[in-house]
Amino acid sequence: MIKGGKGGGHTKTGLVFEERVDFVTVLDAIDGYDVIPTKNKSGVIVTYNGEKVARCFKKHEFYRFLEEYKIDWRDYLSKRLLPDNGLLVIVRDTLFIIEIKFQEVSGSVDEKLQTCDFKRKQYSKLVQTLDWKVEYVYVLNDWFKQACYKDTLEYINSMNCHYLFNKIPLKWLGLPE
Repeated sequence: MIKGGKGGGHTKTGLVFEERVDFVTVLDAIDGYDVIPTKNKSGVIVTYNGEKVARCFKKHEFYRFLEEYKIDWRDYLSKRLLPDNGLLVIVRDTLFIIEIKFQEVSGSVDEKLQTCDFKRKQYSKLVQTLDWKVEYVYVLNDWFKQACYKDTLEYINSMNCHYLFNKIPLKWLGLPE
C-alpha cells in the first residue's frame, strides 16, 4: 500500500483498498464488473459479465434499499445504523456490512472495532424476514497488526465477525473472480 498512491482495483482475486478509496469504485475497476446506479438512490446494482450478482449501498442508501422490501427500520430498531458499505451477494442471500478502517495513529476507531457484535445483531434484526445471513467485516490497514490490537482482533472473531487486512478476496464474498 502506497500512501496517496493509486491502484489495487486491477487485482484479479479481490478488492484491494487504500486510504480514502470508495468500495464501489474498487469493485467497478475490476475486469468484468460494472456498477449501475439505481433510480431511487438505493445504491448500485453490481453486474459481472452482464449478470446481476449483488447490490451495494452505503449510509442512507441502505434504508432506501430496505424500502424496496417494504421494511421500515422503525419496526425493528430504536435508532438507525449507517453502514460505511453494504453488499448483498444475491447468490448467497448474504448481507455483508463492510467497514473500512485505516489508521496511522491511535484514535476513536480503536473503540469502534469493539461494537461489531451489537451492530451485526441490529442489521440481522432488520433483514430477519428476508432470511438473509448477515456478515460484519472490517477491512483494516497494517496499523492494526500491532500487538496492542491482539485482544480486539480476537474479540472480533469471538463475536462471529470478521476482519481482513487491506483487501477482501472476491471468492470470500461469494462473487465471481
